[in-house]
Amino acid sequence: MAIQLNHTIVSARDPRASATFLSEILGCAAPMPFGPFQGVTVDNGVTLDYMRDDGGFPAQHFAFLVSEEEFDMIFGRIRARGLSYWADPHHAQAGRINHNDGGRGVYWDDPDGHMLELLTRPYGSGSGSGGSG
Repeated sequence: MAIQLNHTIVSARDPRASATFLSEILGCAAPMPFGPFQGVTVDNGVTLDYMRDDGGFPAQHFAFLVSEEEFDMIFGRIRARGLSYWADPHHAQAGRINHNDGGRGVYWDDPDGHMLELLTRPYGSGSGSGGSG
């Protein structure tokens, strides 16, 4: 059997709201409750299981590899909601996307401060870092 990531737990102040935010932006099915979790399943079967955490938790980073067409749809939803977005993980290039490895990428934050990333080419798969635009 090949080793595959099955799920990861994501801390959230309001698991339902955070899971709904992600599922709506990505265009995934609505979150599924399971015990204390609200699960968002992405197309490769990995589930992000949002769980209530009222304490101070560190921000996590989640990157989603998508097609060019999916990028257009998801990025359109990010902009339609008026969300802040950046071309880089340091939030230095506001209102821009990047063109790393000959693809496109963008970063935005979820309601709990977790950094979400959308990219159309895996890192190291293209011809250099490109630029931001």
